[in-house]
Amino acid sequence: MLTAGQILQLIRNGTCRTRKELIEYTGLSRSTITDRVDRLVDAGYIHESGVGASGGGRPPSVLDIDATKRLMLVADLGATHARAALTDLAARPLAEEGTEMRIDRGPDAVLSWVREAFQRMLDRIGRPAGDVCGVGLDLPGSVDRTSGRVIRSFLMPGWDDHPVGEAVGRAYDVPILIENDANAMALGEWYSSWRDTASLILVKVSTGIGTGIILDGQIYRGVEEAAGNIGHVRIRESDDRVCTCGSRGCVASLASGHALAVDLGQESSRDVVRLVHAGDPTAIARTQEAGRTLGVVLATAVSLLNPGVLVLAGDMAETREHYLTGIREIVYRRSLPYTTRNLEIVTSSLGDRAGIVGMAVIVMEHVLSPASVDASLAASQAVD
Repeated sequence: MLTAGQILQLIRNGTCRTRKELIEYTGLSRSTITDRVDRLVDAGYIHESGVGASGGGRPPSVLDIDATKRLMLVADLGATHARAALTDLAARPLAEEGTEMRIDRGPDAVLSWVREAFQRMLDRIGRPAGDVCGVGLDLPGSVDRTSGRVIRSFLMPGWDDHPVGEAVGRAYDVPILIENDANAMALGEWYSSWRDTASLILVKVSTGIGTGIILDGQIYRGVEEAAGNIGHVRIRESDDRVCTCGSRGCVASLASGHALAVDLGQESSRDVVRLVHAGDPTAIARTQEAGRTLGVVLATAVSLLNPGVLVLAGDMAETREHYLTGIREIVYRRSLPYTTRNLEIVTSSLGDRAGIVGMAVIVMEHVLSPASVDASLAASQAVD
């Protein structure tokens, strides 16, 4: 016996578009389907939009997701920026805000901005907090998605074990989802441009280096939620530079935006990008060298996972082809030809919106999952 939440999935994925199709596909009685569909309509999950082809008699109403009645709030936090968005239930943005803000200012300052941005956006479109059905936030570190706390991050002093989910979601009685930023960005890129690809790797190179892995359309997180820590693979044990993790010779200490900035006497990775855009030959050469250094590690990842797409994101993706050229050179040289035969190595198509899009998709999939829908309907029925 399919639940209302499972019926919703058949409508979402296009398997069934009318009540008649649901009856024929599931084998459930007309009364059961009517009950499931009516509950979904009453709760605002779906609506009847237009009419389908008639096989004789009155044309049937087409069932579709009602994306307008529920809202989602999401935020993307990087080492030096914060961005927030208000979206509908189809992950389409209704309002966005962004600011330059260092994550090392600490959770109180950063999360205060997030909460205030959320309220400003709700006020801007004239919707109450009660319309929000889910909140999501990504961070540049490993997170415990169950507790909503940061496990560890070398870029976020003072954040370890901070109750991020509780701090952000105290104004909303809805699910609060916390995710690693590279994971969210990878899902955003996959969802927006590469859904026909089974496997995608996104490497974010900004202040640090992080990686998000998509396998069969799902984020791969690892046993300890630590998959993707490619920036802390040590490739030069004797190197004098000390990484943020305390080790020497990590790829992040050699090829991250911060490492490039230090080498070039700049403040940040964005300063490096400006030098490259200005045609500075030293900055261009050092950027290409950094791409080759990271390419050594990425060649192993390509050989191990055989992805269809490798996406470069973050500030260094803005160096046009220069950082990417170094990656391509080494990945193609060090990987077996048949593992790279159909591999596309590209820069991010979403730019600095990748994390926002990915978090919106994560929240959307959670809120519309069969378990969440059935729990919400049961809670509403109990109140009634």
